[in-house]
Amino acid sequence: MKSFLISAKGAIIVMALLVFTASCKKDLNKPAASQADPTQVSTPRAGTLIWSDEFNGTSVNTANWNIDNGNPGVNNEKEYYQSANATVGGGFLTITARKQTVGGQPYTSAKLTTAGKFQPTYGRIEASIKLPAVQGTWPAFWMLGASISSGTPWPSCGEIDIMEQVNTSNTILGTMHWAVAGGNQHTQYGGSTTTSPTGFHTYAVEWDTNSIRWYVDNTLYVTGNIANNINNTGAFHNPFFIILNLAIGGDLPGNTINDSALPCNMQVDYVRVYDLSGTSNPSNPPIGQNITLKGFNNQYVSGENGTQAMNCNRPTAAAWETFTVVDAGGGKVALQSQGKYVSSENGLQAITCNRTTISDWEKFDWVATADGKVTFRGNNGKFISSENGTQPMTCTRATASGWEAFGVNQ
Repeated sequence: MKSFLISAKGAIIVMALLVFTASCKKDLNKPAASQADPTQVSTPRAGTLIWSDEFNGTSVNTANWNIDNGNPGVNNEKEYYQSANATVGGGFLTITARKQTVGGQPYTSAKLTTAGKFQPTYGRIEASIKLPAVQGTWPAFWMLGASISSGTPWPSCGEIDIMEQVNTSNTILGTMHWAVAGGNQHTQYGGSTTTSPTGFHTYAVEWDTNSIRWYVDNTLYVTGNIANNINNTGAFHNPFFIILNLAIGGDLPGNTINDSALPCNMQVDYVRVYDLSGTSNPSNPPIGQNITLKGFNNQYVSGENGTQAMNCNRPTAAAWETFTVVDAGGGKVALQSQGKYVSSENGLQAITCNRTTISDWEKFDWVATADGKVTFRGNNGKFISSENGTQPMTCTRATASGWEAFGVNQ
């Protein structure tokens, strides 16, 4: 989602990172780019939650977000952004596009940014979003280099499009934009994947000193190489701010708009940012922090509110699927949910989350895996297993493999 009009360029540069010089209108038929570094892990890593908005209030949290006003004057878009089109309720941010003339534009919508309020450098930036998939709409979850606010022009400031989708297409675009060395000439690299956009999906990038990696529902689909500022990618080693918006019309979707389908909504369940530094091998448990645990089956572990044996079968994480990591002494941890502790039951029966105090059965070794996940070894020397969600979880495994490894905060 561009912030400034750009002109088409013709050159193609091929170096360690394949780079395309192109106009702001992306080619939806372009095949997904190959992964830049095949040695990169293909599953998201554990991380420490450092910022989030769960949208549990009744209005946009202006400590987190700015709300833009007006037409951005780029990409031939037809909307007027205003705060009235961004509402919070029922645990969601809803951005509504309407057929409504304001400020000389035939449509209204909303755009939120964290500029000047939260501007991370590196991390996992993710959101759970449901898209309208209406002809003429252009929803986006993206980031701009914070230096744009202090005079660095686009594209030299850098841009990371975490998710873009247009019209009724099931194609999701992930793209990075920056400038060729020696000028402000636009360069981009990215790829695409497909999903069912009208359902909630998790769109994310994992961004570190070496690369930017794009995921949909934790499936990696493209990687961009930024190691050692290769190909003038130094912009991606600076702070960026987060943007959510729903544009109407413009260069990418075109200006054929289905007015009969308006108003339509882009809904956001949450936006979360995780610090990944030092967590590629998360040997130190995040004591005192709340975490979620995702099993091999991509479902979340639930404490079941302590009313029955624990399961790993939840497609989304709420209170019952949130655990506080507690220091249990002696280098061990306990997991607490809804005021109760997880018990291994010493491997004699399915594990539970119903203990009011910590004894031996409620103590676990936090054991990191090579790909950044975590396993839990009980006092009986056995590992917790998700049982792949097909039956209640146990603590009976002598060794840890797929079913015994859990993604943290994914």
